[in-house]
Amino acid sequence: MLATAVIMFREVLEAALIIAIVLGASRGIVGRGRWVAAGIGLGLLGASIVAVMANIASSEFSGRGQAILNAVILLGAVTMLTWHNVWMSAHGRELSAEVKAVGLDVKSGQRPLAALLIITMVAVMREGSEAVLFLWAIATSGEQDLNMVMGGLGGVLAGIMVGLLLYVGLLRIPVRHFFSITSWLILLLACGLAAQAAGFLNQIGVLPSLGNGVWNTTNILDQSSLLGQLLHILVGYIARPSGIQIVFYIGTFLTILTLMRAYGGNRVRQAKAAGNPA
Repeated sequence: MLATAVIMFREVLEAALIIAIVLGASRGIVGRGRWVAAGIGLGLLGASIVAVMANIASSEFSGRGQAILNAVILLGAVTMLTWHNVWMSAHGRELSAEVKAVGLDVKSGQRPLAALLIITMVAVMREGSEAVLFLWAIATSGEQDLNMVMGGLGGVLAGIMVGLLLYVGLLRIPVRHFFSITSWLILLLACGLAAQAAGFLNQIGVLPSLGNGVWNTTNILDQSSLLGQLLHILVGYIARPSGIQIVFYIGTFLTILTLMRAYGGNRVRQAKAAGNPA
């Protein structure tokens, strides 16, 4: 539930931030609400199409093919989470400035109102499509449907509320603190998904186990317990991991963290060199 809530909160908040910036920068333009609302609707439609296609693809596989598909989905989610965290650490500030510039251009008449629709549609569809893939990966890891629905709704509502607070200017906490916390949670989630993908590939003989049950923490925290299941979904906790799962977990953690610090650090240094605040 918590993993689903974190993913949905992050995705909805990012889309809400784009919408809030567009609405704020285009304030006073007659009809802006209709264009933005149309962009949101089209973005949700596009994300829904992605969800339907993913469901159709899943129904075509069974047995060994299903295990391979599950592993591909999980690794695809890990790749997108990696790109997501690295890109946001390097370009988050620029994104805000670029979106605001588009809104101001529309307000001054340099761009048509359709620009509001396009930028909103792209933001909602991008975040919605990512959410579909991530939630599918979480479902593959064993999360129950009811928990996913509850967590998803909670994350969506929280993201919308924070977005509204940001729009009306009531939130004093810098947005970067929200993204910093969720970036770490998403980093651990990606590591867990990578380890689960390695488990699927090991089961069908594609990858070696490198030792089964390298350790056993069942007596300390049973993986089937409520807390154990929560940690399994959220951070990839496995009571009796194989060696290949440990390798994938640690490798994914170090890779994402290194990329985030390398690319994010470069952008901060460039901003300071240009005389801009980091």
